[in-house]
Amino acid sequence: MELGTVITRTVVIYLIILLVFRIMGKREIGELSIVDFVISIMIAELAVLAIENTNVSMGRQVLPIIVLMVIQISLAYISLKSRRLRKMIDGKPSVLITKGEIDEREMKKQRYNFDDLMTQLRQNNVKYVSDVEFAILEPSGELSVIKKEEGENEEKSPPFLPLPLILDGKVVEDHLKEINKTPLWLRQQLRKLGYRDIKKISYCALNGDRQFFIDLKDESKK
Repeated sequence: MELGTVITRTVVIYLIILLVFRIMGKREIGELSIVDFVISIMIAELAVLAIENTNVSMGRQVLPIIVLMVIQISLAYISLKSRRLRKMIDGKPSVLITKGEIDEREMKKQRYNFDDLMTQLRQNNVKYVSDVEFAILEPSGELSVIKKEEGENEEKSPPFLPLPLILDGKVVEDHLKEINKTPLWLRQQLRKLGYRDIKKISYCALNGDRQFFIDLKDESKK
């Protein structure tokens, strides 16, 4: 195996991989979906084989990398339009702590132990579980922690998990159930605010003061 050939292949494969990942889009390593993670590993393995196996032409070895890139981009594009596919690929968040109470059944379901929980709570600067309003295990494996507000009293509205109620013009019914509301209630509230066509709304959620935050789709803002 000639040293010059290996160096040349290494440089070329490096540039190709750099281009492929730029085209695939920006995403932090900790936020990779299962599909992204698997494709990244496969691309890395194919890159090593392309550098070492000098008996096969560069074009034939780069082709599988391009195919994987097309698969990833296609799935990413389709998942933008389909929340069901996003849930299949990325999974969905799991609430492990609600109002300071640990959901052990959900932890077992996610094969998540107390050592993991305590470690990630400490990483979020949480001393006591009782200080946590909500702790959500994200599909990426990270634990998102919403702490109780200081000076919280019973006169305030009871806290709720800040989940999107509308995504990409579609009502997220399971999130409405979390706050004990119905799609009819949501439509009525939006009509009062002057929003009659839900399909024009890209994102809708309730803020901490129970006020709606609404973002319209780009074409609806013109």
